[in-house]
Amino acid sequence: FNGFLTLAPKCEACGLDYSFADPADGPAFFVICFACVPSVALAVWLEVAFGASLLTQFLVTGPFMLLTCVPPLRPLKGWLVASQYFYKAEEGKLVRRAPDPS
Repeated sequence: FNGFLTLAPKCEACGLDYSFADPADGPAFFVICFACVPSVALAVWLEVAFGASLLTQFLVTGPFMLLTCVPPLRPLKGWLVASQYFYKAEEGKLVRRAPDPS
């Protein structure tokens, strides 16, 4: 990495060019699916069980959401780049066949 989520142009150890890698919004999607749902469940539970004020929601749910959503982004992006390299993932291309002469 060349920053928190920015990919370096190449690997410092082996020189592998990372121009093939395009994880796009994959890490954010996985974080939304697996980390944001518990955060929302916590907020709903606090509201239903305790009638928590807006300030309490910000002080409890806010840090919980940051701690469950931000740290997984970098490892997930690394995993997606490694998966793209391992499986030799490429951009999809349409294969056009010549029309049948008969």
